[in-house]
Amino acid sequence: QVQLVESGGGLVQAGGSLRLSCAASGRAFSRYGMGWFRQDPGKERELVAGINWSGGRIYYADSVKGRFTISRDKAKNTVYLQMNSLKPEDTAVYYCAADDSGNYYYTASEYDYWGQGTQVTVSS
Repeated sequence: QVQLVESGGGLVQAGGSLRLSCAASGRAFSRYGMGWFRQDPGKERELVAGINWSGGRIYYADSVKGRFTISRDKAKNTVYLQMNSLKPEDTAVYYCAADDSGNYYYTASEYDYWGQGTQVTVSS
């Protein structure tokens, strides 16, 4: 069993930065694939960044490429999402998710574990 706790969300002006953290508890976290999703009300969760268990494969959605960076610290059992040059359209609830296959997936239903979410609001 893996428990995920996100932190780092908040209110920021356009052009600003935030770093989201996803702290994991449980065994074998280092072997899990991880994804950061975001969700607007009434919309499906979309994958914005994914990282496989080794960190050797990373994915970014086109909308965040060049602005967001996903990374993982296995010693701290934590995955990060550094968000720079934030835009109002980045406003959403952000969730981290883990999959025990070691891979990341584009579809939310593929993941085994989820955090509770953290709100990110970008003002114009």
